[in-house]
Parts: sequence; structure tokens; C-alpha cells
Amino acid sequence: MTTETLRTHSRGASHSEGETNAYDPAAATQIALDDPALYINRELSWLEFNQRVIDEARDKRHPLLERVKFLSIAFANLDEFTMIRVSGLQAQCQSGQSDISPDGLTSEEQLAAVRERCTEMLEEATSLWRDDLEPSLTAAHIHVLDYADLSETQRGAMREYFERQIFPVLTPLAIDPGHPFPHISNLSLNLAVVVSDDEHGERFARMKVPGVLPRLAPVPPDSPKAASPDGVASFVWIEQVIAANLDALFPGLHVLASFPFRVTRNADIEIQEDEASDLLRTIELGLRQRHFGAVARLEINPNLPSHLRDLLISNLLVKPADVYEQAGPLGLSDVMELTKVDKPDIKDAPLVTSVPPELASAMEGRSLDAFLGAIEQRDILLHHPYDSFRPVISFISLAAHSNDVLAIKQTLYRVGSNSPIVKALAEARDEDTQVAVLVELKARFDEENNIEWAKSLEESGVHVVYGLVGLKTHCKVALIVKKERNGIRRYLHLGTGNYNPTTARIYTDFSLFTASEELASDVSDVFNLLTGYSLQHEYRKLLVAPVNMRARLTQMIEREAEHARAGRPARIIFKMNALVDPQMIRSLYAAAQAGVQVDLLVRGICCLRPGVSGVSERIRVISIVGRFLEHSRAYYFHNGGDTPQLYLGSADLMQRNLDRRVEILFPIESPNLLAYVRDDVLEVSLADTAQARRLMPDGVWVRVRPPEGEEPFSAQDWFLSRDYPPLEA
Repeated sequence: MTTETLRTHSRGASHSEGETNAYDPAAATQIALDDPALYINRELSWLEFNQRVIDEARDKRHPLLERVKFLSIAFANLDEFTMIRVSGLQAQCQSGQSDISPDGLTSEEQLAAVRERCTEMLEEATSLWRDDLEPSLTAAHIHVLDYADLSETQRGAMREYFERQIFPVLTPLAIDPGHPFPHISNLSLNLAVVVSDDEHGERFARMKVPGVLPRLAPVPPDSPKAASPDGVASFVWIEQVIAANLDALFPGLHVLASFPFRVTRNADIEIQEDEASDLLRTIELGLRQRHFGAVARLEINPNLPSHLRDLLISNLLVKPADVYEQAGPLGLSDVMELTKVDKPDIKDAPLVTSVPPELASAMEGRSLDAFLGAIEQRDILLHHPYDSFRPVISFISLAAHSNDVLAIKQTLYRVGSNSPIVKALAEARDEDTQVAVLVELKARFDEENNIEWAKSLEESGVHVVYGLVGLKTHCKVALIVKKERNGIRRYLHLGTGNYNPTTARIYTDFSLFTASEELASDVSDVFNLLTGYSLQHEYRKLLVAPVNMRARLTQMIEREAEHARAGRPARIIFKMNALVDPQMIRSLYAAAQAGVQVDLLVRGICCLRPGVSGVSERIRVISIVGRFLEHSRAYYFHNGGDTPQLYLGSADLMQRNLDRRVEILFPIESPNLLAYVRDDVLEVSLADTAQARRLMPDGVWVRVRPPEGEEPFSAQDWFLSRDYPPLEA
């Protein structure tokens, strides 16, 4: 299937049957674009994204262990959703200051709807594990066993494993008048243990399952003399191993029963930055508070006796409505451990990436001059993970070890562990090189990692700043200042994704290398904003939040509507993680009413309701959930057809991105690169009939099906199969 065929197919699918492009101003003005009926609830939309992840775990077109991975991700997503979004709704309800969402729901109504949907989702995902994935793993010789299924020989081996590996880590905590109810940490798996003796009768203790050990303990072969057959792997849940050996922890007592339970707490750190003299210290203290947040969810086994249930509810201060019963293992995100089993036949094929030839030769020769010379010749755009992330690492590493580099400036949001980029930055500091790095300490759930990197860089002599008060710095940018024969030259990397080599292999993102003087000047101004005092309000090329991004995007959407009213070609293609901002949604509605064809690739949350008569018939919303996490953001404006414009960057259309973060959208000005992103990425994605779902006017997502007689087309598979030739700027 050629790119042109895909483009034609995608455009043909973008209009409802029988619709026209005629603009009817009378009809457009009759509908209030802030009507709550035109908006989908943010929280429920996110849950429907997670449903799409569960659906991928159900899809037998994926290799088995990839399906297990999707299920693990779905459970991990629900954990994070509960820690942040559910806990936020609970706090609003408790404060008595209920907000009304754009779709017209109070906080209480949203919380009730979320609880109902989460209950359904947990039941469905647990059943999928029990009835489908677990039996399929058994058929593939990966056995996830219950302790009761082990032979006597295996139980003996697991007793030895318990005594050697588990017992030293365990700390039983009694609960009685002399022992107060212990703190239950966030996301911890626990056992409620019931013991008795002749003197005191029945008593209760809490046992935390250690998170430092594998959740799935390896089980040896049935006979110690026999080697496990090739390709066979067996595991048992660690909490069942502990439960079966509780006698070792309560000698002299009768262990009557044990029941697993799991706690999820509010993990949304509130930081009073205006009052913080030391932001790093303030966030360190906030991280400690995260462990003590209010309980947002209690997960229990249905067999837990009512008196123990009441004991947990009263001591954890959790509402009965926030107690979720789950038959089988709790915290099924831990099944991700199974993906480490050496079974290539039930995994995706290894990822093979490419590097533009001129960069490859420069990297091989460790030549910064050759690398930057290639960038000076033309802008170079990489499409990760199909294109390798190694050039991004080399860009920083080669500069760090060059005597001609005068300065390196970079933002870091999520860099992961053992980061080669951070290592290179730490090595770059010498008497003649200035290294300035903004480490965003407020990157949620990466705060602790970023604190360690910030301290390490400071110890190496790097100038480290932590961002602006009240704003997260989310943009992805690196600037190299180099001394050359004709003076000083600046080179840029601008990205849509984090400087994290690990996620760069599983997230789709763009990287732009450029030597554009105007973009470099803008980036220098952004760094002056981040590291010093600057009130810069105008930028030459960049859209910068919270400065000019919202206004410029709105202007370009309105310009597209003017083109449509004048009878000129008008089209918008946006790709993003989330579409939430009501003002942006109203602008897109108005553009569609004016006759603009609007195609939206939205991976996750979408509060816009497409296909509504008189408002959004010309809006199509597609979501792709596949092997790679769709993470890149792209904003394309057809602009009458003669001068189309395309911006890439880190910003979603959410209030937080547009108003409360430092974000960058950068233009793609090379006609060839613009056409490549539009035709070979965006149009191809819109043509997907394998992993794509389309959002209906009622808020339901339905799978996009191929035309009769055609095989499903996967955009991600198509990207994997392509060779990426050098693109002339």
C-alpha cells in the first residue's frame, strides 16, 4: 500500500456520508459552543483510554507476552489514575467546594461515575487474566501457579526459598491496645493475618509483602534431580508463599487465616513554591508526605471477613464506596515480570532502528564537526523509535568532549536511570565550557530520580536550575554553542519526547536537529527565561507557553476557518496525547462549523465530541493504541494550501500545558520535512485499521475496520517496515 493510497483512503474516511462543505452562518450561531452536552467528561474519557489498553490485552493478534504487557500497563494506569485523579475528586468532595466540569457534572457526580466505571474495569481485567491470559500462558509452558497446586517437593523448595530470601525481610506488626494500627504505605500489598492462642484468643496482625522481592517467585522442577524441560517456566505468587509459611513468623500461635489487601493513597504532592526558599528541599519533604496521603482506594479479597473489613475501613479512614473487591491476585501490574521470560516466539520481533547515513558516519568517527556539519547542511528530523535515539545522545556526548564547545544548555524532564546524557553533561564541565541544565524536580513520580541527578550534576560543577515558580518546565530542548572559524555558531536539538534512551525505544516521538539562527535565538531567549530573569513576550519562530502559544494556536485555527469561509482549501490535523482545554475545543468546533476538515489523532483523553449535527460533523477523532506509545505532538494547518504550517513539540491541548507549564512548539520549515510528517506520518496514522479506534458522538470508541476484502492496516507496522532515506531540507 503506497503513501498516496493511504492518504486517499484516510481523507475518504474523514467525512460522514452525504455531508457538504457549505458554510451556514445561521446554523452555526444557533448552537452555544459551551453547552455541556458538547463535552465529554475528562475522567471518564481517560478511563475509556485505559479500556482501549485492556482491549489490546484481549487482542489475539498480539504475541501472548505482549498481551500480558498491555494488561500490566492497564493495572498500573489505574493505580496512577486513583492516586492523582480519584484522590483529587475525593478532596474536592470533602472540601465542600465542588467544581462543575465542562460537561456539567459536579465533583460528587464525577466520583460516583468513576467508581462505577473502575469497578467494571477491574472486574473485566481480572477476568481477562483468569479466563484467557493465564490459561494461554500455561499452554505456552509459562505456569503461574497457586501454592496449593505445588507438589510436596516444590513446597519444600519454596520453604527453603522463604527462609533464605523472604523471612529476613518480613516484619509482622501486631494490632492490639499495645500496638497501634500501623501505617500502610502507598501501593503496598499486605496480608491481614488472624492468629490465636489459648490465653488471648483471636488476634490480628499485619504483614507487608516486601516490594524489594519479585512478586512472582520462581518454582523449581517437581523433582530436584530432574532439570526443568526446555522452555518451561513456573512461578508462584510471593504472598501465597508467605501465607503458607506464617507459622515461622508466629511461633507458638495458631495461624487461622490470612487475607491479602492493598492500599492506594493520594500521591498528588502540593508544593507551596511561593513560600519555598529551597525548592529541592521542599520537594524532598513533599515526597515523604506522599507516603502519608489520604487513602483513595482499598482493594480486598472477597473472602475477607466483615469484621476485618470494618477494621481496615475504620483505621484507614476510607469510605465503603472506595473499597474494591477483587477475586484472585491483587495488583496485577506485577505480571509485567513475566515479560522477562526468554520466549521470543511469543514476543514482538526485536526493534531495528535506523540512523541517517551522514550522522552515522560522524558518530562512527566520533567527529563533532562532521555531525554539526550535517546539521548545518540541512535540518534533520528523526521519527523515534523507528529512527534511533543514538544521534541525540551523540549530539550531547560529542559536544561534551569538544574543546571548541563554549556552552551546552539543556532541559531535563524525565531522563531515567543510568542516563548517558546526564553522564556526558557531568563530564563536559571544564574551565572553558559553560554547562547549564534545567532539571524539572516536579516531574510527577520522577521527582526522586531527578533530585539525585540534580545533586550529581551540581557536584560535577554544572549550573543546575530547578525551573520557574508555579510552572513546570516540560519542553525538550538542547543548545550547543560552538566556536568556529567564522565566529560562534549555535546548534539545536528540539524534541517532542524526553531525553530518556529507554522510553525512546517504546514511545513515538520526533527529534529535530537544526542550525537555524532564528530558532537558536528563540531558544537562547527561552533559556534566559528559565535560568535568569526575563519578561520576553515575543518570539521569532517558537510558540512558547505560557507566553504566546495559546494565542497563536487560536489565531491559526481561526485563520483556517477564514480560508474555509472564503472557499479556499482548509484543513487541520492535530496529533496529541490529550485534548481537554475548553477554549481550544470551542475554537475547533467553530472552525468545523465554518467548513474546516478537522482530523484529530488523540491517544488518550478527548473531551471534544465529534459528529454532532451543526457543530462537529467535520471533526474526526482517532486513537491508536499499539506496540509503541503514541507520544509525539504535531499541529498542522493547511493555510489555504499554498503555505501550510506544521509545529511539533511537547504540549498537549490542556490547561496545564498552555497555562501552567513552560512548553515549546517549534515549526518545521523545510517543505520536504513538512510533507514527510503530514503525508508519511499523520495521513498514514489516520489510515490505520488495525489499532485505531474512532470516537463516536455518544462518547463511545469503536474499532476502525478495513474495507471489505482488505487486510487490517497497522500504521506502526508500516513505519517499522520502511527504510527511512535521508530527507533533503
